[in-house]
Amino acid sequence: MSDDVKFEKSSGNVFKDLGFPDEEAKRELLRADLAFEIFTVLKQRRLTQVKAAEILGVDQSDISKLKNGDYDRFSVERLFGFLNRLNRNVEIRITPSEEEGHQRVIAM
Repeated sequence: MSDDVKFEKSSGNVFKDLGFPDEEAKRELLRADLAFEIFTVLKQRRLTQVKAAEILGVDQSDISKLKNGDYDRFSVERLFGFLNRLNRNVEIRITPSEEEGHQRVIAM
């Protein structure tokens, strides 16, 4: 048995690495980043899923789905709205790029 460990360098987008088409991989990563920020706020506030659902105006099952990475029913715009309800500003900044542009979430 060989002790050599084989690895492949990540593209920086797990969805692309899993074989998603480029545009879908970008969208999924953006939604995952937004969901991560939402759950960071929920954790900081020590909110239960029931209380979080009340604040966000959704069912508790939606909070569970979001937490488990089931983003199918959550558009980027809807996730922006959740962040707003959690007293977070969402700002979009457009900058030039040397290559094809990208989208990313930076929380401050």
